[in-house]
Amino acid sequence: MPDPVTLTASAIATLAFQEFIKSGAGELAKKFTGEAISKMGQLRDLVWNRLTGKHAAAAEALAKASEGEQEGIDTVATLLGVEMLDKAFAGQVQAIAQEINAGKILDQSTMTQNNSDNARGWQTKVEGGTAYIGEIHITDKAEKA
Repeated sequence: MPDPVTLTASAIATLAFQEFIKSGAGELAKKFTGEAISKMGQLRDLVWNRLTGKHAAAAEALAKASEGEQEGIDTVATLLGVEMLDKAFAGQVQAIAQEINAGKILDQSTMTQNNSDNARGWQTKVEGGTAYIGEIHITDKAEKA
């Protein structure tokens, strides 16, 4: 079994508020196991309880994060990064985040591509973010008068 990856405060905040981001529970159930989804609630409660009342910006950031707003999640991540200087708290948060990460459902689907006549093709699976894949060459063969 590979060594666990240390997750950043930003990744942990995103995991904690994952169910509020974009599509909601339907899409979340396709990407995480039920156990991992329940751990997200546990992680969110831990973060919420730690930040509430400790930082002036925490209440507003937590409210925005609960609505799925990226600005709120980013602020929570920043505040969480400060709180994770406490090694005991960081250990608790990391342990729950690792369990959530381990509950990610892997995409085991296959892809088939048939290329002929020296054609090139790219097949990729992208999870979140923006991917720029492939090449585009445009040649202007218009005659100049």
